[in-house]
Amino acid sequence: MITSTHNAKLKLIRRLLASRRQREKEGLFVCEGDDLVDAARAAGIEPVDLLVAGEDVEPALVAELSTRGHPPRVIGVYRRADLAHGVRPLTLALWHVGDPGNVGTLVRTADAFGAGVALSAGCADATGPKALRASAGAIFRVPLAQFDQAPHPWTALVAHGANPPDQVPGRGSFVLGAEREGLPADIVARCEAQVTIPLEAGAESLNVAAAGAIALYQARRR
Repeated sequence: MITSTHNAKLKLIRRLLASRRQREKEGLFVCEGDDLVDAARAAGIEPVDLLVAGEDVEPALVAELSTRGHPPRVIGVYRRADLAHGVRPLTLALWHVGDPGNVGTLVRTADAFGAGVALSAGCADATGPKALRASAGAIFRVPLAQFDQAPHPWTALVAHGANPPDQVPGRGSFVLGAEREGLPADIVARCEAQVTIPLEAGAESLNVAAAGAIALYQARRR
């Protein structure tokens, strides 16, 4: 039973939860809670370490290091290299989507439609605590790739002036940017097509995760 906050395992978990740099340096990430640990197990991914409150570690120490509002019963440490990597014929290609909740939700959305996710530099870490929670375990099922590996044709989702979503292709990549900045002109220029989701007058934009879900839904209808 771990009873000291200075325990080496707890120190590592604390660093991994707090810092993307540490996750990349160590090649590890942390899952908090039974749902994520069960999703990893169902995908055949074993933890490097697994701590159960009340069995392996004092519950108060778990509560102290947890990023969740309600401390989890179990915490698992996993290898980043064990996650699925590669591309699928239908992919969400994310350009500088910096909100971890949106990245995680888009991974979950891709899972629902049998798609993959490609991430540019500047995107939030898909293995950070907020992104993992938002993915609801889909991180262990959806293959991840680098942005430039996303399969063509590329279809840019832009705010105004493009084709309606019923004209989206049934394969390739939907390219999405962060809500505030959208996609830069040079990225749009690399896309073979553009799509705009029509909104009611006065509505500024859709959340990027909602836009990704609509695009994938339309693609699956093709």
